[in-house]
Amino acid sequence: MPGEVQIKKGSEINAASGAQTEGMIRMNAITDMSNQICGTVMVAKPHTASAVHHHGEEDTIVYAASGHGAIVWGPDGSKRQELSPGDFALIPAYAEHQEVNDSDDEVKWIITRGGRNPIVHNLQGWGKS
Repeated sequence: MPGEVQIKKGSEINAASGAQTEGMIRMNAITDMSNQICGTVMVAKPHTASAVHHHGEEDTIVYAASGHGAIVWGPDGSKRQELSPGDFALIPAYAEHQEVNDSDDEVKWIITRGGRNPIVHNLQGWGKS
């Protein structure tokens, strides 16, 4: 028999409820509900950047809901891709990266990961555990 449909109302998503990375507000939405997937909301305040980090064994899909931010990755952060509303990005498991908001507006991304709960491993810089 199939499981029950579960709902998480927007009003139930609390600020700073997820694993945090400096410069970003991570809010858990769908966590501890499935063994295969979880979903969160990330808000980047104007002129902020996250710490360099990775998401362990979890592949991550980003949907840019609002604002104009960027993902930085690659050797010593040498690659950068801007994300505009409606854009998607795939961040592979263990890929070191950083979220950046150079704009005057908030950036909101909807995050889906391949695991029951989101994993965030903050690093001391590129290639440094």
